[in-house]
Amino acid sequence: EEMLRVVADPYPRDQWNIYAAQASDGDNVTMDNGKVANLLKQNILPICQYFAYLEVNDEGGRELNTDLWRTYDHLVKSGSAIAMRKVSERNQIFPVFRDLFAREQGQTQKAAYET
Repeated sequence: EEMLRVVADPYPRDQWNIYAAQASDGDNVTMDNGKVANLLKQNILPICQYFAYLEVNDEGGRELNTDLWRTYDHLVKSGSAIAMRKVSERNQIFPVFRDLFAREQGQTQKAAYET
């Protein structure tokens, strides 16, 4: 909801290319997952040129499938253009986002699901 508020007024969609990036530990109240999925699918993804989600897992090396990851994964599997990656340490966030938003030679990078 905050993203929609921020971009609504000063960044009209017909005049700006909007790119979104979200980093999270994946901790989300289970009952909010439906609301999150609907906001993304109905409101956020339609105004974005590109949406990237990065999840920081347990720094002990365990890879978890959090509620938020499963929610976004379901959107990807239903055809939504979301690039997803997991990292195990916070210092990996910037390099992974840089990679997700990098241009491939001669073309823009397509949204991809990667872990």
